[in-house]
Amino acid sequence: MSSSFLVTGASKGIGLALSRRLAQSGHHVIGVARAMPADFPSAFVTADLGDRGRTEAALAEINSNFAIDGVINNVGLVRPQWLGEIDLATLDDVLRVNLHPAVQAAQAFLPGMKARGWGRIVNITSLTVLGSLQRTAYAAAKAALTSFTRNWALELAETGITVNAVAPGPTETELFRENNPPGSAGEARYLAAVPMKRFGAPDEIAATIAFLLSSEAGFMTGQTLHVDGGASIGRTSF
Repeated sequence: MSSSFLVTGASKGIGLALSRRLAQSGHHVIGVARAMPADFPSAFVTADLGDRGRTEAALAEINSNFAIDGVINNVGLVRPQWLGEIDLATLDDVLRVNLHPAVQAAQAFLPGMKARGWGRIVNITSLTVLGSLQRTAYAAAKAALTSFTRNWALELAETGITVNAVAPGPTETELFRENNPPGSAGEARYLAAVPMKRFGAPDEIAATIAFLLSSEAGFMTGQTLHVDGGASIGRTSF
């Protein structure tokens, strides 16, 4: 069955890998991010998802042109800070960007999914919720997304809409490599926490998300799947 999926933070990393995978499977993808990549495989709307008004306008535009069957809340913001140096304005920024668009997108397309009796919401969380250095704000935001997942799943359990989350471990995205170049102390620290002794590929995370979007995952809801090379079961702090 071909469906239409909205992917936030779709311009790179996991979001772009997922968009390509879904498009290759015959689905229609609408990506949202600040800038459209040159090779995006489907429709794209540019918007700063950290801006509530612009996000609302972008979602309204999409809603007027597409019948969205599923929402993947992938956009995120990381601002590392040690305890003792946490700036509250930065904390607010991280919470806002990670949480507000997820609520806005879910609510924008919920009426249509309810009317059709079928829908998918997948929230992208993080292994950092289990504890990580300098991630007070980011881990708190991702833990909230995990809570959103469980609560929304209960509220929508009888509607045909499932709500699940995927929690990636260290994944070899452009952003990850900018912060942890090959041979760096950061790379070594992350690798030491992954029993498989390698990083995930964006497409490996995308494959799990794609399963949760499928009809075959119709009896799974309220769950968080860790895709992390075993880091969540045999880990030390990053």
